[in-house]
Amino acid sequence: MLVIPAIDLKEGKCVRLEQGLMEKDTVFCDSPADQAREWERQGAELLHIVDLDGAFAGEPKNRASIEAIVKAIAIPTQLGGGIRDISTIEAYLSLGIGRVILGTAAQRNPELVEEACRLFPGRIVVGIDAKNGMVAVQGWAEVTGVTAVDLAKRFEGYGVAAIIYTDIARDGMMQGPNIGATKALAEAISIPVIASGGVSSLRDIENLMAIEASGIAGAITGKAVYTGAINLAEAVALTKRGGQ
Repeated sequence: MLVIPAIDLKEGKCVRLEQGLMEKDTVFCDSPADQAREWERQGAELLHIVDLDGAFAGEPKNRASIEAIVKAIAIPTQLGGGIRDISTIEAYLSLGIGRVILGTAAQRNPELVEEACRLFPGRIVVGIDAKNGMVAVQGWAEVTGVTAVDLAKRFEGYGVAAIIYTDIARDGMMQGPNIGATKALAEAISIPVIASGGVSSLRDIENLMAIEASGIAGAITGKAVYTGAINLAEAVALTKRGGQ
């Protein structure tokens, strides 16, 4: 299981939000590229990037910062936020992004996921963000009537590389991930699941490792590694030695 640090971009800076609210942001670093280098130095094997402005606008907004991050590090990256069509996916992959995350577009246009997986095998990830088990889109501003499990099942057989499952109520709140919901989702599908939202201690990492056999491929952590609640190097070492 990978421990995946997150870089959330807002107006070119590295920030963290509480429960996805743009007005509840904390700036942690003015240079996303420097921050990416630091996470790589601490042992990260994959970097999670979110274009927050893009997620709300429905189109890319932090391209310069994203390009700077890709040039600064050697480890692979995955990127989400405002990616709604094949041309945007292609542009980001050409830029050097390893995997592209489809969130709102996946819920509203599953055919796009199918086409993208066919064109770019192994490089498409679906982001499913849920509030009380129901899928939320448009930068979490709109809650749909679709359950996270039902949406995830829709992508079986498409060739999706992973599903990132975020419990919005936990995100940025340092309260631990929703283990029960994450496990239930992972067990309902054959696609690997990456847990996100609330991962705030080594114990949280251990709790996710305990359900790794359900299909948990990784854990994204943001605020905790910025505040020091999780030492990224220690967390990476924990997963490598199997929690012992």
